[in-house]
Amino acid sequence: MIKGSLPALVTPFAKDGSVDLDALKRLVEWQIEQGSHGLVPVGTTGESPTLTHSEHEMVVEEVVKAAAGRVPVVAGAGSNNTEEAIRFMRHAESVGADAALVVTPYYNKPTQRGLYEHFRAVHDCCELPIIIYNIPGRSAVDMSPDTMGELAKLPRIVGVKDATGDLARVSWQRITCGPDFVQVSGEDATAHGFNAQGGIGCISVTANVAPKLCAELQEACLAGDYATALTIQDRLMPLHKAIFTEPGLCGAKFGLSVLGMCNDSVRSPLVDLTDGTKQLMRDAMVHAGLIN
Repeated sequence: MIKGSLPALVTPFAKDGSVDLDALKRLVEWQIEQGSHGLVPVGTTGESPTLTHSEHEMVVEEVVKAAAGRVPVVAGAGSNNTEEAIRFMRHAESVGADAALVVTPYYNKPTQRGLYEHFRAVHDCCELPIIIYNIPGRSAVDMSPDTMGELAKLPRIVGVKDATGDLARVSWQRITCGPDFVQVSGEDATAHGFNAQGGIGCISVTANVAPKLCAELQEACLAGDYATALTIQDRLMPLHKAIFTEPGLCGAKFGLSVLGMCNDSVRSPLVDLTDGTKQLMRDAMVHAGLIN
């Protein structure tokens, strides 16, 4: 089952710009050792927009191999091109991913009917369970709870990564999709409150840098111990803010570079953090107890 803390993994690059597979494998091992409950390669945080198709598929395959069944792997498989999403779905299934994360088609701005037809086609292409990724701030389209409820009737549409930041959505989606529909947050700063509304986890950017704390927060929520979870959230909140001061994956990669896990290289049009944001990240990591 998809639940708990699932880092939206960064894709580390070597200094020449190629995918650094050794660093990727180190990150997988570290995430599992630190208690992460699953892994999500090649989402937006994995720089999917600037990976080639072959790099995208290579990263998914390598993460599946490195995880070796110890935690579920939810492969990024979204696209604003339905046929391309189908390709990524079939590949993820062929290499042994446990589920797929499929974003609402960005830029095209489809209608609700268009969203339904896109996800139905992706659903029908193979047997892999699908987590819908609803992030209107990036995709410029918002899947309504009613449309999600219709999709939830399909056997392999099993949940949603909700990055709307609207905590009321959780309750509405419990009504339209049913209480067993998997709802995980895609917005770190409100993940604690999301769980109180009925969520069961977070696909997290911050968990790249603070996997143990994010896993402990999620475990406390799953146990109904929101007081303990709140004390952890207090430690993490400055880090949530700092990571998203500039694009979140840039913050996450910088944090990982401070920890010695990989370098902070990103692909254009993204750039490395400004000095001011780097200091915010360091201060937040000290506040969380990650560095001295």
